[in-house]
Formats: sequence, structure tokens, C-alpha cells
Amino acid sequence: MNAPFIIHTGVAAPFIRDNVDTDQIIPSREMKSVYKTGLKDGLFAGQRYIKDRIPNPDFILNQQGYEAASILLSGQNFGCGSSREHAVWALKEYGFRAVVAESFGEIFYNNCVRNGILPIQLSAEHIYKLPKTLTIDLQGQTVNGVSFDIPEGDKAMLVGGLDPIAMTLQKQAEIDAFIAQDKVNRPWAY
Repeated sequence: MNAPFIIHTGVAAPFIRDNVDTDQIIPSREMKSVYKTGLKDGLFAGQRYIKDRIPNPDFILNQQGYEAASILLSGQNFGCGSSREHAVWALKEYGFRAVVAESFGEIFYNNCVRNGILPIQLSAEHIYKLPKTLTIDLQGQTVNGVSFDIPEGDKAMLVGGLDPIAMTLQKQAEIDAFIAQDKVNRPWAY
């Protein structure tokens, strides 16, 4: 289960770049496990560190006031590339609750929703005007008063703090009714 996402206020780190792929979010050399933990130190490792884990002072997450950012701002096609779910796990473990970008890689977007991170698509004009501290109201579908769209199923999953299995289990009565009727209609299948 994920933490429910209703309203979140946090610092937004501006990492405004286009085509940030999943290998930039977490390089393959940083994926030493199949678990969802132990990945935050590898987040943006190619840009975040100079070498030997020495922080790059020019990287936004190493700058004062952004170390504990919980919202990431970016450009077009954020999370493109491979279907590396580790990228979302690293963002989540670091503490990000939302990513605001012009557009997302489709698989990355879906991985965000399944793992409790809200992906918000806004125009570049709106992104550049956002202040350092943002309030995101998922139920009202606004970021500091700017409206955004999200499919109802994705919204329900995030508001409820659910993953796809938990969403399916909410329909247990319907599943049981289908199975009971199917046993009547196709007894040979059981």
C-alpha cells in the first residue's frame, strides 16, 4: 500500500530538462537490488555527484533549500526510455510525492501511479511560473490554483493509497458473483 495522496504541500525542485530518461534518473550501475529500497543514493547519480559520491554543488538537490524537496519539476518527456521501475522507486524513497512535467514517458507515468507518486502534466508556461513551495490538491486537481487533468482510475488509486491489486480487491464481491455464475454456465471449466 502507498500513502494516500489528498493534499500535499512541499518544496519543488526545478530540474527543468527535456528527455530525462530512466537511466538518468537512476543509472543501471546504481541498481544493485530487486527491492524497492536502497535506491535513493543512486537517484540522479550521474548529475548529483562529481565522483566517489562527492556531491556536485551545481545539482539542484544538493543546493540549500532543495535537499528535502518532495516535488520535482521537469520538462518534456520525463521518464522516457526503458521501463525501469527502479527510477520511480528511487524517487519515492528519496521523498518525492509528485513530479510536475510537460509530458511523461507512458510506462514511467503508469509506474508513478502504481507506486504512489502523482505525475502532473502542465504546460511549460505554468511550470516556469510555479513558486518554490507548492500545494497540490489531488481531489480538486490543482497545483497552486492551476488545474490539471488525471484519469479517474489513477486519481482513485492515488487518493486511496492503493496499488493495482488493492484496486482489484475492491471488486471482490463482483469477482465472486462472476465466478459463481461462470460455474453455472461452464461447470466443465471447474
